[in-house]
Amino acid sequence: MIQNILSAINAYIGALGLLSKLKLWKYFVIPIVISLLTAISVGFLAYGLSDNIGNVIAKIWVWNWGKETFTTISNVIVGVSIVVLGLILYKHIIMAFSAPFMSPVSEKIEKYCKGEHAQHRKTSFQEQLVRGVRINLRNLIRELLLTIPILLLGLIPVIGIFSTVLLFLVQAYYAGFGNMDYTLERHFKYRESIRFVKENKGLAIGNGIIFMLFLLIPVLGVILVLPLSVTAATSETVKKL
Repeated sequence: MIQNILSAINAYIGALGLLSKLKLWKYFVIPIVISLLTAISVGFLAYGLSDNIGNVIAKIWVWNWGKETFTTISNVIVGVSIVVLGLILYKHIIMAFSAPFMSPVSEKIEKYCKGEHAQHRKTSFQEQLVRGVRINLRNLIRELLLTIPILLLGLIPVIGIFSTVLLFLVQAYYAGFGNMDYTLERHFKYRESIRFVKENKGLAIGNGIIFMLFLLIPVLGVILVLPLSVTAATSETVKKL
């Protein structure tokens, strides 16, 4: 698995050059707009809800002593939770609705890598969108089921450090999963694709690690995250295929 993680991370090095060489930037205009609008919406939602929910939770503390401290802690915990859940939601929204635009990019990269040996089934815009929504809805539910208990574990001293790392890896895995599926949808059916990613967890995690780190870069990260992560994921997925 470690080797696959490193290979997936290393694939980002040549992603920018490959995007320019194959003239693929034009395919990312609409996905980048989707990404920016979704990021702004999630950001405003997190900002607006954190204080409100935090203050509601703070009412649980009925004593006067420590009230201010408990309120501050509540606001911080709620804020972090909303940001984490917002990132999860953001990630799956852009991946689902960008699927019809990412599939042609993935296909062109595959043809470049395999040449005349590139063989796969043709899918329509509608099929790609439905597949993208289905995969990402499935991943969203599973990721939430894993994330909520991890967030609760994070409240425990010491264990909280490990839960942060685990939470990051879970987010990375599902980000990489979505990026890989743009290629897999031409080769496998729904359940076969899930099985393929499970057998190659390292590729998904490695790709997703850089994906998540890109989101830490203001504005530019949101713009570049899809072009680079999809290109890197496709090149590594094609090798495995």
